[in-house]
Amino acid sequence: MDQQFKRLFSFITNHPLSKRKPISAIIRIIIWQIQSSICKKLIVKTFAGKVLFYAKKGLHGITGNIYAGLHEFNDMGFLLHFLRTEDKFCDIGANVGAYTLLASGYIGAKSIAFEPVPSTFSILEKNILLNQLQKKVTLHNKALGNQNGEMKFTVDYDTVNHAIAENEFEKNSINVKMEQLDNFIDYEPILLKIDVEGFEREVIEGGKELLDRETTKAIIIELNGSGERYNFRDQDIHHYLKTVGFAPYLYDPFTRIFTEIEYFGKHNTIYIKDINFAKIRCERALKVKVLGVEF
Repeated sequence: MDQQFKRLFSFITNHPLSKRKPISAIIRIIIWQIQSSICKKLIVKTFAGKVLFYAKKGLHGITGNIYAGLHEFNDMGFLLHFLRTEDKFCDIGANVGAYTLLASGYIGAKSIAFEPVPSTFSILEKNILLNQLQKKVTLHNKALGNQNGEMKFTVDYDTVNHAIAENEFEKNSINVKMEQLDNFIDYEPILLKIDVEGFEREVIEGGKELLDRETTKAIIIELNGSGERYNFRDQDIHHYLKTVGFAPYLYDPFTRIFTEIEYFGKHNTIYIKDINFAKIRCERALKVKVLGVEF
């Protein structure tokens, strides 16, 4: 427990939003720990603006937003500045829907979201209903890969549930439906988020036609070495994205400045195909207010 609170304290004191008001963040942590210990059911919490979400103890994909407003500040900040109401967003590995809620609930863009684990998908559905986003969001309880069919998936690891590798043994697993991203090419999203715990290369293999389209302007993708379980190299994804016109950038939501980087980061990396388009979009975006902080 001490280690858990040390990690939380480090998180909030280093997070760009919560470190501005660390005492408030600590109070939120204490309140949430008490709430989630007493109530084992889903609890409604406030996200950004009027957007709400369901949370409970153990749902690490969403509870970080309770502590820090926007758990993944730079990437979520980019999404909030980049997207417009008329845009389309694709959330691959949606978990319980944090990015989809920001895209469709806060911005008003249309979203298509993919989440293969039924128990997680159920909460994703509840989050969409909670915010009355049924007309804005299309949900798919399936995985994306390089072919159409089925795959075995873990169920016990919350945000790090993943496709089971050939040499991996899991006592608890399920079969999930799998499709190719290019099956949904007519959707034409301007922005994609891909967070599939190492299976990113297979998703990209199944979506090459969509990624090559001029209408696909940016990708938020997690490259953290998880692909090694499938003998995939993050470097190969990086080089492929560069060959089809994407370059990796860091984005600072406070200054709205992009910095091109030579390589991908240790967590999410923003790859942009048309940097001038992205700069103009973000420079002209309305201010966002989260936890009383405008940016």
